[in-house]
Amino acid sequence: MEVGTKRSFASAVDYPGWARGAKSPDAAVEALLEYWQRYTVIAELAGEAVAEPVDVLVVEQLVGNSTTDFGAPAIASSLETAELAADEGARLHRLLLACRTRFDDVASVAPPELRKGPRGGGRDTDAVIRHVDDVEHAYRRKANWPPAYAIRRTAWHLTDHLWEIEDRST
Repeated sequence: MEVGTKRSFASAVDYPGWARGAKSPDAAVEALLEYWQRYTVIAELAGEAVAEPVDVLVVEQLVGNSTTDFGAPAIASSLETAELAADEGARLHRLLLACRTRFDDVASVAPPELRKGPRGGGRDTDAVIRHVDDVEHAYRRKANWPPAYAIRRTAWHLTDHLWEIEDRST
């Protein structure tokens, strides 16, 4: 759990990309749980199953910053700064690749123009794709990021925009 002054993020420790933000920690957990079924599609692409969560255990609460309040997870947890075993690194990488595959699949069939947000804004499909590609390129240059955090942050960005495209395509 990452808690800023305006926003909070709940992230599933074992499943990069399965993270949701909201105005409060409780609302972030609620949003995380609401996206379980949507995340299972990604996990299945990586050859994994995610059991339906019945309870949430917050294993670490982090103090967020201005990036958190802006709307992106920004702080690496102690679990993400520990050295990764090779098999766990490979597993996280498979999940990251599954996030990218799902994003590409959804974006490839999305309409060129996406439904506008409640205030009339939002990017269309090609602009979302360019944004995701640009940010992914920028993330790769973050050599100081611990690998597990880099995977979680990149996977979150992919899923956040893939779910945006799904939601705004209908």
